[in-house]
Amino acid sequence: MQMKSKKTLLIYAHYFVPDVASTGQILKELTDGMKDVFDITVICVVPSYMGVVEPGYKTQKFYREHMNGVDVLRIKVPEFQKGNTKSRIINIMSYFFGAMGATFLVGKQDYVFAISQPPILGGLLGVWGKWVKHAKYIYNIQDFNPEQIMAVGLNKNKFLMRLLMMLDKFSCKRSDLVITVGRDLVETLEKRFQKKKKPNCIMINNWIDEDEVFPMDMKNSGVQSFRAKYELEDAFVIMYSGNIGLYYDLENIIKVIRSFPSGTTTRCGRKVVFAFVGAGTIRDKIKEYVQNNQMSNVVFLPYQKKEELVYSLNVADVHWCVNAKGIKGVSCPSKFYGIVACQKPVLGVLEEDSEIGYLIRETNCGLCSKPGDYESIKKNIQWFIDHDGSEELFQMGYRGRDYLEKNLRKNDSIQKYKKAILEIGQ
Repeated sequence: MQMKSKKTLLIYAHYFVPDVASTGQILKELTDGMKDVFDITVICVVPSYMGVVEPGYKTQKFYREHMNGVDVLRIKVPEFQKGNTKSRIINIMSYFFGAMGATFLVGKQDYVFAISQPPILGGLLGVWGKWVKHAKYIYNIQDFNPEQIMAVGLNKNKFLMRLLMMLDKFSCKRSDLVITVGRDLVETLEKRFQKKKKPNCIMINNWIDEDEVFPMDMKNSGVQSFRAKYELEDAFVIMYSGNIGLYYDLENIIKVIRSFPSGTTTRCGRKVVFAFVGAGTIRDKIKEYVQNNQMSNVVFLPYQKKEELVYSLNVADVHWCVNAKGIKGVSCPSKFYGIVACQKPVLGVLEEDSEIGYLIRETNCGLCSKPGDYESIKKNIQWFIDHDGSEELFQMGYRGRDYLEKNLRKNDSIQKYKKAILEIGQ
């Protein structure tokens, strides 16, 4: 009997593994989980998330690879500096126009899938792919722009913001399905279109592989090795892990941290250390603040490889999960899933009815302050310090992991993606 051929799926992904961008990691797991029903092609940049193009990707315009059953077409882009806006724009535009051209290098496609990164351009690539390939278009909105830009005052040019809004609404309207990652993001889409016809939209939460990232005892050799490497032995670690960028109000949160002087200890006598793991546009700025104020209890660690993530996340006693004021309904911090996967309590700075703020309060897996309420943030930090080694702290982490296992498993989300895409047009 002749086997039924798979449907073809083209994915536009600004970053894809081995780059450490969270969306690239999620898309790798999504493609691995969907290749049983789709023949998948990914169009992305060459490995360059930190701004430096890896050796071996500097001579050709395109690079074709086959990764674990998925075809990958990589586009050469110029190197950039994260703090240099001009170089970043050149890099992003190189990807955008390169991806448009690369679309002609792949065969017939039944579906085109694009994420909302780079801002605005990701959605437009999806529209382009739909037109060129005569395919059904799925727009995966991880972050809403220009709302995110406006929330932090990154650009106050009203004409430009109206133009960007018009373009992204155009991408939404031309899609056959919009998939967002939070209930509050669904509400934002509804507000965009108000009484006009809203695009078909569903919500599917992001995830982390709960079988690869899981709780580890502090005596685990990998955890101990990580602590020793970064001189965190016997420390009570309050960790921020992820993009140290513009949308998290870290410039003000570091000022709250300053109120906990070096030498602060927990009730168990452990020194309190605030660890920032990752990179981003404001990392150097807050690092300079720490140096100028001689905050020796704050350390900066590099991005960790995926295989090391389980150790770095388990090193912490408490994890930050934060967004700046105004980000509710605009972005959903996926770092939450890694935190609860490791059974760690959450130190949240999130609006109450945001997706993750709601989950923290619903599960009681941490403490949460409203963005901008710095006195509350300070009190919550002190609470964790005062409860080091307590049953209350352990139960917070336990409730988070328990909720993840029952409601937020990776395979459940991937199955929802497969079902939603295959049902388009039926």
